[in-house]
Amino acid sequence: MSVNSVSNVSLILEIKGKFQINCELKRHLSPKTVGIITRSIPLTGNVHKFGISGIYFIAEITSGVERAKCEFKKGDIAFYPLGKCICFFYKDTKSSKSMTPIGKINTNIDDLTQAVVGDEILFYDDTG
Repeated sequence: MSVNSVSNVSLILEIKGKFQINCELKRHLSPKTVGIITRSIPLTGNVHKFGISGIYFIAEITSGVERAKCEFKKGDIAFYPLGKCICFFYKDTKSSKSMTPIGKINTNIDDLTQAVVGDEILFYDDTG
């Protein structure tokens, strides 16, 4: 279990009934957005597919684009402001949509390929 710090927030991404993945939100990537998400934890939603490179869920978080990027690496976590979605990438991808980088997946990235559209996502603090 990781310890939260001023710059990093350890979270669990759980696909209910299937697996858990350790994630870390990094404030230095996008301080405003990470702060809003952190204050909104725990979050729940349903799995949607981001093409063949990731999954996302609608988090109903309101924040503008911060330090926008369109290219993401395997293991990156991003926030898509227009859709109010948090995205988790299991393959390198180049998106036509500008997103805010917010963190990294620390363990079991390839487990994300087992998620099916409609699965329940829980995104919560790993301290319980």
